[in-house]
Amino acid sequence: MSADDVGLWLISGSDAWRSEAIHQDSDPHTSVERILEANGALDGVKLLHSTSWRADETAVVLTYVAVIGCGAFVRDKWLDAAPISPAIPDAVGKPNEVLATEAPIPRYIDVLMHGMRHLQFLLQTDSSARSALCGKWPEHLAAFRPALAGMYDFERGEEPITLPEGQSAR
Repeated sequence: MSADDVGLWLISGSDAWRSEAIHQDSDPHTSVERILEANGALDGVKLLHSTSWRADETAVVLTYVAVIGCGAFVRDKWLDAAPISPAIPDAVGKPNEVLATEAPIPRYIDVLMHGMRHLQFLLQTDSSARSALCGKWPEHLAAFRPALAGMYDFERGEEPITLPEGQSAR
């Protein structure tokens, strides 16, 4: 992900970059760095953070977000970059509903939105992340309210539990 004067961008385009299976004797963080390097993004990394994990058939999927620095406009370097907006969930609807004893079934868009809210949470709670999320990041992330994972009440149509408006966990 990157930010410029216009907004936030998924530099990988319409989908995330993925690795092959990571073996037990390997390191997921190193695998993510290899993916970034293969896509010409490693040199610009300002923040690399694991935001979530989930089961997928016989594997566990780890999700990382990488904050990549850029010049004035992201699309000058990343031609296929796709804009990221907090309005996306309104267009695609709420996450899949599951019972409290069932495993979640997140869609890719849910994982992306969770990652954005996670960055907003880090901006408010982690000094090293706050230093990395400089420039336009705080302004653009302000539209994403930090949410605790999985805290929805579908029966009452509630939104995720969030930090109170205007309050930070700093």
